[in-house]
Amino acid sequence: MLSRRSVTFILLMVVVGLNLRPALSSVAPLLTRLQEAAGLSPAAAGVLTTLPVLFLGLAAPIAPLLAKRLGSERALSAALLLLAAGLILRGLPLPGVLFIGSAMAGAAIGISGTLLPALVKRELPESADLLTGLYTMALCLGGALGAGLSVPLTEWLGSWQASLMSWSLLALFALILWQCQMPSTISHGMPQPPSSGLLKLLRKPLTWQVMLFMGIQSSMAYIVFGWLPTLLVDRGYDEASAGWTMAISIMCQLVSALGAPWLARMGSDQRPALLLVLFSTALGLWLLLIAPLAWKWPGAILLGLGQGGSFSLALSLLVLRTATSRLAGQLSGLVQGGGYTIAAIGPFSVGLLLQSGVHADQIAWLLILLVGVCCGFALLAGRTRQLDDQSGKLQVHRY
Repeated sequence: MLSRRSVTFILLMVVVGLNLRPALSSVAPLLTRLQEAAGLSPAAAGVLTTLPVLFLGLAAPIAPLLAKRLGSERALSAALLLLAAGLILRGLPLPGVLFIGSAMAGAAIGISGTLLPALVKRELPESADLLTGLYTMALCLGGALGAGLSVPLTEWLGSWQASLMSWSLLALFALILWQCQMPSTISHGMPQPPSSGLLKLLRKPLTWQVMLFMGIQSSMAYIVFGWLPTLLVDRGYDEASAGWTMAISIMCQLVSALGAPWLARMGSDQRPALLLVLFSTALGLWLLLIAPLAWKWPGAILLGLGQGGSFSLALSLLVLRTATSRLAGQLSGLVQGGGYTIAAIGPFSVGLLLQSGVHADQIAWLLILLVGVCCGFALLAGRTRQLDDQSGKLQVHRY
């Protein structure tokens, strides 16, 4: 039976999670409009879609330091405030603020996303992987709302600037709710060992296997967030239809985000589940971007199921591959920092490819090849291994 504290934390986790994707997914349906209104080239648009992901990766390793100084709860409050400020800034009619605000939002998401897995491991350690699925479902719902409502909000509010700024209201709501109801044990922030502990983690192949899996699957996700509507428009969709196709795909992520951790628990390790969701991602990309247009809805569904499951399992690996909440916090910072920095290459590369005249179907084949590479790291990261330093020495053992 869950305590009142646990239920409150779960609800707060969901509300915060809803805020960690609209900043990314709300831009993609408006990207063609932004290119026309702001005179952005495909390469500049690639920078715009890449900046949040890059700063997400650069900021993630800062999260454990903030948690040590401020406490995990207050650090998360600061991240939500930074997110709201970035969302407001990017819609102001000033030169360069679209890029600056996007970078601020990405940094805030990186800090928040790194803090939450360790908080989950601390608050409910026995169900950390399943709660990570619930948290991922909240992320996916936020992403779907950002993609689906972006164009309608532009029509209702009269401008794309107001549409982008409106998401700050959700961030401010989460900040107020978190401040009023956050767990009271500030002193239980994520304690950190000396920096040599991080170096020891980096020497473990398991750390790199999880990081590279996280990075490649995240790159796929942010390519979809940043460019899928543009690629669909290239195939003949109108702007609103492309946005809603992406929104439906992201909505389908809700199912696999919640269900993938349960599926992963059914076997002795996570490799079958990881390969299943990656195959679904590859097939969804093929149906959406290469097969006849009549297959768009099966493609959107399969892509959503694959990507939701991939991300949910990637976050689950952060808690499944660590024995303590402190190690989960450290691994989260390293894996998300390195992984999202790697992921930032994807959206920018797609922008360069489009500027070079590469067609959507050719890009799709490159993405499917990338999924195949990701399968190799899934086979390594999905094994039943766990980092543990409770003996005073960092070890990797089977469990």
